[in-house]
Amino acid sequence: MNNQNNTADTEMLKRYSDAWNEHDIEKIMLYMTKDCIFRTGGGEQGYGTQYQGTAEVRERFESIWGQFPDVCFKNARHFLQGDKGCSEWTFMATGPDGKKLEIEGCDIFTFRDGKIAVKNTFLKSS
Repeated sequence: MNNQNNTADTEMLKRYSDAWNEHDIEKIMLYMTKDCIFRTGGGEQGYGTQYQGTAEVRERFESIWGQFPDVCFKNARHFLQGDKGCSEWTFMATGPDGKKLEIEGCDIFTFRDGKIAVKNTFLKSS
């Protein structure tokens, strides 16, 4: 897919997903716009909790690895339509209490200039 507002493609989303599984924050942030927004799967607001800008988003992403050092995303499937995209996945990790977690979820993305401007995460409750 290639137009003036969106040069993202499913291979880009695959590489982005791979960077998460590698716990490589530098690679991850290369795919995000400078003013990116991350909306978490939970929080007090209807959209979860929102982080904005590379510093806030980066810090939140890194904190996920602090909570779940072995986190990985399996069974990823990626879809695109215009300036929107979706990645479905299974979140797998060990919680701080030692309990194994396996939660289905997805990210809905909004792209701008081939990068992720908004990452909106949705999770099934466990």
